[in-house]
Amino acid sequence: MGYFVALALAAGFAVPVAVLSGAIGQAMVGGSAMSAIARQPEAAGKIQLAMIIALALIESLVIYALLVFFLLSGKLPDTAQVLQNLPK
Repeated sequence: MGYFVALALAAGFAVPVAVLSGAIGQAMVGGSAMSAIARQPEAAGKIQLAMIIALALIESLVIYALLVFFLLSGKLPDTAQVLQNLPK
């Protein structure tokens, strides 16, 4: 039973933690890119390209976390089955 509780907690916390971390990372990338463009406007094209690549990699990590959530939630037993097996 403890295994399923840990699995449910891991599945429930995986996506929110990944989304918050991804949002913080994207904000840092965007802010750093804007300040770099402000310092060197002539390099805006190269900075934007690097920013878009970094944002795509950050977003892919969040999508992988969502995939892991779906994989973990598929391993959880049915709630009705668990309730029937509880001692009375």
